[in-house]
Amino acid sequence: MSSRPAGHVARSTDRPHSETPARRPTRTFLRTADGVTIDAVYEPGTAVYDAWRTPSGRPVFVVAHGFTGAVDRPHVRRVAQAFARYGAVVTFSFRGHGASGGRSTVGDREVLDLAAAVRWARELGHARVGTVGFSMGGSVVLRHAALHHRETDAVVSVSAPARWYYRGTAPMRRLHWLVTRPEGRIVGRYGFGTRIHHRDWDPVPLSPVEAVPGIAPTPLLIVHGEADGYFPVDHPRMLAAAAGDQGELWLEPGMGHAENAAGDELLARIGEWVAGRAG
Repeated sequence: MSSRPAGHVARSTDRPHSETPARRPTRTFLRTADGVTIDAVYEPGTAVYDAWRTPSGRPVFVVAHGFTGAVDRPHVRRVAQAFARYGAVVTFSFRGHGASGGRSTVGDREVLDLAAAVRWARELGHARVGTVGFSMGGSVVLRHAALHHRETDAVVSVSAPARWYYRGTAPMRRLHWLVTRPEGRIVGRYGFGTRIHHRDWDPVPLSPVEAVPGIAPTPLLIVHGEADGYFPVDHPRMLAAAAGDQGELWLEPGMGHAENAAGDELLARIGEWVAGRAG
C-alpha cells in the first residue's frame, strides 16, 4: 500500500501551475490512497471570462463515468465537452477501466478513485468543485460526498441505483452475471475492456440511499430517466426522499440510462446547475 496521499501525481504530461491559466488539456496518472494508478485528464474549459484568469475563479466538474466506461470513450468525451462550457473538467477512468490500474469493485473502492480526482482538481487551484456521476459513477459520487464530507461543493447523480443487488430488470440480471461469474468476468475483460475483481464485497459498502442523508448541506441533484431500462423510478424517488429538502429531483420523460441517454439540453441544464450551486 502506498503512503502517498490521494491525488498524488505519478506522471504528468503537462501540469500547469495553479495560478497560471491553462489552455491545453493535461493528462496524468493519479495514485489513490490504496495505491492504484488512475488515468485522468484535465481540460480548462472553453469559455473565457475575466474571473477565469486563474483556476480559482472558475468551477471544475469532476465526471465519474458508468460501469465499462473510460476516459477516452466517446460518450464520456461528449459529456466533458458539454460541461467545458461552464467550467474546467476532470475526467478519469475508474480502476479496472481503460488505462487505469487495478480491478473494478463495481462501486466500492471506486470512492478512492474519485477522491484522488477531486484532490487533483483542488491541487490545480480550483476553489469550487462539482462532482457528476452516471450509473455506477452516480452511486460513487453519492458515497464520496457522504464519506469525504465537504470535499465537493455540489453533487449530481445521474441514473444511479438506490440500493445494492438490484436484479429487477433484464439488464441488471445480465450485469450481475457479468460481475459474479468467472465466464462473465472474461466477457467483461475482453468484450468491454473492464477488469472486474473476483472477490465479493466484505464488508458490504454503505448503499447510496444510506449515504444521501450524510451529504447535507452540500447541494444535491438527482437526475433519472423515466424510461431507464436498468433502474426504475422508485430508485431516484428513494434517493430524493432520503435527501429531503437538501436534494432536488429531475425525472426526465423519455430518457433512458446514463451518459448515452443524456441529451445535450440536459447536460447543459446540469452544467448550469453545478455552476450556480458550486459558487
